[in-house]
Amino acid sequence: MEHVLRVLALGIGAYLLGSIPFAILITRWRSGIDVRNVGSGHATATNTMRAAGWIAGIAVMLLDVSKGFLAVWLTKRFAVFGWEPVFTAAMVVVGHCWPLYAGFRGGMGVASGAGTLLATWPLGLALAIGLGAACQLLIKHSARGNALTGLLVGPLWLVFGAAGEDVFLALVVGLLLAFRARIDWDREYRELWWDRE
Repeated sequence: MEHVLRVLALGIGAYLLGSIPFAILITRWRSGIDVRNVGSGHATATNTMRAAGWIAGIAVMLLDVSKGFLAVWLTKRFAVFGWEPVFTAAMVVVGHCWPLYAGFRGGMGVASGAGTLLATWPLGLALAIGLGAACQLLIKHSARGNALTGLLVGPLWLVFGAAGEDVFLALVVGLLLAFRARIDWDREYRELWWDRE
């Protein structure tokens, strides 16, 4: 029972950590607007860059990555079962996408998801970034590229020899990112990295 309560506490803590809407807070501070009312309509680092500039966007990206990293890193320090980091990784990404503190309208989960991968297997994050870049260049559609990356990151880790629990974490996080990407599946993009105004 004690283990169950600890896992639940870690999961709730991860969700609340993920719910901190850095994109909303920093954009409002820098520009006085809600980042969700401009650009893509999401509370993301990329949208912060559009609304409040590169420095603000980079700050959001680093803070969002840190959320995912911290949730998994802390869990690994206290975990008894190998699947516990998987649960907190999922919960921090869920919190980022559907934040309690921001009316459940948050980001796309990519940065916080990257943080969970970094805490799990740094080389695996590098592989995921390479995979994501390839998918974006191939598909030329951000949401579909993110969805494909999410679906493939777990199998990619498996091929490159990641441990079983780590592969499972990558699968779960990747599936969450792919699910979240559905919201923009039919969106017409003009704001891809290589086609920004």
